[in-house]
Amino acid sequence: MHRQHPADLALLNDWQRGFPLCARPFAAIGRALGLEEDAVLAHYARLQRAGAVSRIGAVFAPGAGGASTLAAMAVPPARLAQVARQVSAHPGVNHNYEREHALNLWFVATGADTPAVEALLRAIEAQTALPVLRLPMLRPYRIDTAFDLRVGPCQARPTRAAGAALAPTDWPLAALAEQGLAPCHQPYADWARRLGVDESAVLADLRRWLAAGTLARFGVVVRHHELGFAANAMAVFDVPDAQADAFGQALAHRPGVTLAYRRARAPGWPYNLYCMVHGRDRAAVQAQLLAARAGAGLLGHPYAVLFSARRFKQTGARRFAASAPAPLAEALNA
Repeated sequence: MHRQHPADLALLNDWQRGFPLCARPFAAIGRALGLEEDAVLAHYARLQRAGAVSRIGAVFAPGAGGASTLAAMAVPPARLAQVARQVSAHPGVNHNYEREHALNLWFVATGADTPAVEALLRAIEAQTALPVLRLPMLRPYRIDTAFDLRVGPCQARPTRAAGAALAPTDWPLAALAEQGLAPCHQPYADWARRLGVDESAVLADLRRWLAAGTLARFGVVVRHHELGFAANAMAVFDVPDAQADAFGQALAHRPGVTLAYRRARAPGWPYNLYCMVHGRDRAAVQAQLLAARAGAGLLGHPYAVLFSARRFKQTGARRFAASAPAPLAEALNA
């Protein structure tokens, strides 16, 4: 992405965490950067149009609510584009990539609960006449797609699961938070109007979720590809189950690793430990992966590396979308 203003780096880089939870957050950012509120809003609106910003909102910790699973399909190459469109058309699919492997289509399916996710996967199987491999997460070690745009993925921040799932009464606000703020003067007041509550209650709930670890972070969610990190790979390892946690924790502390987690094995798929690495090019990703494998003690274990080839869909998770207050619910399900 070509940055057209020197403030863009700060707007993208410095507010991925700690986004202001106050009545006029964009004015607060403007004061910190020496910009007028309207200028900040205009910059963010432009960055969203350019695809550099996915949204400004919540990244929920695992276990905060809803359900999701990583899924994979072996699609005949001649059908890949068509099947990818069919999969991406489902609102519950929030990431959908082609990867360099016989299992060449990988996506994340989300829903209000496990039965909703299973219904989505069965619908995809019926629609495509192809089986879907289910790879549910068993334990997160690091889930952090924040990027220091000066050097790459942010310093290692191992992830802890939420202490408890959100209560159903919290789901309407959670739906708004995962969708993201509108670039306007008082975005939290807009949410409060939709929910029929005071703005102070909205801000108090967001602060409470951050303090409790329900939110992994609240802030700018960037699109790494548009910002120059054009290569990414998923590395998968077959390690003894009894040692998976130790290896996973080691991976979570390795520079360059953005995601590390343990997943269930599946028929024909022996791998139980995963990590993701993003870089500016393929060689950089390969070097980071080698260093991560060596540093985590994984050099002697079976593994595979699946580079991303095409991105078909990348949006935020929609675990709470069914509880969104109108009119957002209609827009999300359109």
